[in-house]
Amino acid sequence: MTLYRLIGLAAAAAVLGWGCARMPGAQTAAAGDATPRLTLYTRLGGQPAIAAVVDDFVTNVAADSRINGRFANTNVPRLKVLLVEQVCQATGGPCAYTGRDMRSAHAGMGITDAEFNALVEDLVKSLDKFQVAEPDKNELLGVLAGLKSQVVGRYFSRGRFPPAGGTACSGTVTEQA
Repeated sequence: MTLYRLIGLAAAAAVLGWGCARMPGAQTAAAGDATPRLTLYTRLGGQPAIAAVVDDFVTNVAADSRINGRFANTNVPRLKVLLVEQVCQATGGPCAYTGRDMRSAHAGMGITDAEFNALVEDLVKSLDKFQVAEPDKNELLGVLAGLKSQVVGRYFSRGRFPPAGGTACSGTVTEQA
């Protein structure tokens, strides 16, 4: 279990379903409306602010006994890079996410609702610490909520099944003939 895999379900989750804006820092307010408005990326403060929130978020996760065991063997510096890329791209910034998609990254992990919710709580704690405006926080969290089904309970993937007698958090999968 890597920190990338579980945190990816929250912060990095934002990438799926969101594309980069047409113009740096702006997007169309509504279909047919030519009035540009600031992207979430710009409203959040750009890449430096996203990196600060991600750094604090990873610290929160590491201190959270409900989920930190999932990240014992994680390359934390690489995770932070991927999370910043993912949030940057998902919020309309100029970044390109280079990590794996959420479905394949979490296949076989058996992540529970409680673990997903704990991760989101850790992110909210960081967003609150950096005083992210409520509408912007809600917009980001709305994107993350859409990823839950791609992350939670992902036991089965291309013929892989949970082991007989295994638990949701065992992290072990076996091939069944």
